[in-house]
Amino acid sequence: MKRATAVVVGVGAYDGLGATLCRLIASKGMHVLLAGRTEAKLRLVADEIVKNGGSAQYFVADATDEKQVIELFALAKEGGENHLAPSLVIFNASKFARTPFRQISAAQFEEFWRAGCFAGFLVGREAAKILSVNGGGTVIFSGASASLRGKEEYAHFASAKAGLRMIAQSMAREFGSLGIHVAHVVLDGGIKRQIESPDSRVNVRNRTNDDAMQFDAVAQIYWQIHQQPRAAWTQELDLRSSHEKF
Repeated sequence: MKRATAVVVGVGAYDGLGATLCRLIASKGMHVLLAGRTEAKLRLVADEIVKNGGSAQYFVADATDEKQVIELFALAKEGGENHLAPSLVIFNASKFARTPFRQISAAQFEEFWRAGCFAGFLVGREAAKILSVNGGGTVIFSGASASLRGKEEYAHFASAKAGLRMIAQSMAREFGSLGIHVAHVVLDGGIKRQIESPDSRVNVRNRTNDDAMQFDAVAQIYWQIHQQPRAAWTQELDLRSSHEKF
């Protein structure tokens, strides 16, 4: 029996959300196509999934490059001997930095927009092309507190995240009737890293805040969104730990 396929864009650190999502999705029996900019990081996660009995492959791509995103989804569309075309696509890419407004250069502002908003548009567009002719599926965008409000020294980050939120809303309204479930997840607060990389080349930054969200818990919510029946879809939800101020 062929496996259903998930495409996860924005897989970086071994102990990050993208990698955690890939592990969980693979454990549910899906084939996972990992995409990110660094081959060593992608290979580390893909090899671990396969070693544990799952199915995974990776594709090195910069999500801000239209040609590379098209190539990624062309590969996903082909399916394979043991897996089908995608039914789940997750966009988890972005850039993050705190910069005083008067110090934000035009180049930095555009760089953040391209990584956090334009890349989401490219991934969403290509996902919609495939899912709309294959009976539907799920597209999930990772948002942040900045998706809803701009704070001091985060204008470049917040504007990109707010734009991504509008892309998710527009897609949800356009493609819901075609069976495509588009959801936007607001990650409101820090997320605790629970595992250490087996590869010393990967920089692991363990949080000391025991009250932060945990990647495994967040990944479970993404999976629940994918499992929702068409009669009760979530378009947006916000996640935070029980101790987070909001």
